[in-house]
Amino acid sequence: MTDEALAFWLREPGSGEIRPVQLPDPRRDEVVVRTLYSGISRGTESLVFRGGVPESEYPTMRAPFQDGDFPGPVKYGYLNVGVVESGPSTLRDRLVFCLYPHQTRYVAPARAVIPVPDGVPAPRAVLAGAVETAVNALWDAAPRIGDRVSVVGAGMVGCGVARLLAGIPGVTVTLVDVNTGRAETAAALGVDFATPERAPGEQDIVVHTSATAAGLQCALDSLAVEGTVVELSWYGDTSVTVSLGGAFHSRRLALRASQVGAVAADRRARRSSADRLALALELLRDDAFDALLTGMSEFRELPTVMAKVADGSIPALCHVIRYDGAACSA
Repeated sequence: MTDEALAFWLREPGSGEIRPVQLPDPRRDEVVVRTLYSGISRGTESLVFRGGVPESEYPTMRAPFQDGDFPGPVKYGYLNVGVVESGPSTLRDRLVFCLYPHQTRYVAPARAVIPVPDGVPAPRAVLAGAVETAVNALWDAAPRIGDRVSVVGAGMVGCGVARLLAGIPGVTVTLVDVNTGRAETAAALGVDFATPERAPGEQDIVVHTSATAAGLQCALDSLAVEGTVVELSWYGDTSVTVSLGGAFHSRRLALRASQVGAVAADRRARRSSADRLALALELLRDDAFDALLTGMSEFRELPTVMAKVADGSIPALCHVIRYDGAACSA
């Protein structure tokens, strides 16, 4: 083994680069991980890449193993799957997920890595962060058997929410997006699809993930009396305007935020973040989640790829980054 690695850094908004990294000597309670795959969390990482994190949210938006500070230089990311090269015997040679940035090898506390269950391919495991967010959203939303639920915004997280909802008996799920190409994704996830103009009304719950004012308005307009919008979008420094006049008050509609940074309130005393992440990885045994993996590039291409994801020229759900040796080790 070598004590050197390579990592992707945002040098300044709109410009990324790969830099050498000197690894620290691991302590007894730490592991050394060789990365096989990482995933680009399109919404958040695009916003970070563009420099859209408001200064007031710099502390809140720090990733668990972030180096540097917003707006840059900063090493940012949190969807990493690799093999433990050294560490406690119970983890050595295991495939693990960690909320670590895009880096070829890294040292982290052993408690920060979660073993990937058998039956979950390494590339699919990068979705653990998105599915963990979806789990938290459904703990917040508390859907019931027979509910009518829409998900507005067919990105990585929205699609993850839709797939989990599809497993609840009697729940009717509609994935809503302006991109009609997402109809094929919805079919693979086992849910209905609609454009915003054809979004069903009288919904008990609408989960909003599009990060647009139009999407949020569509979500509110889709609710039944006393229905709830669960807002998963994060807008960064963008102002959002929606109509809370009209029937918003008379229909007693509700708008509540859900965010993965804290375990949902009614589970917090009984579930830890590690429990939630382990559950997400178990749920990824489901082959349907492969529909969210819409492209793959090599690590050396990441500066160019990240720019293309951020400007929309790579219209990915989850774009996977492959590292040297992944093909023969996954």
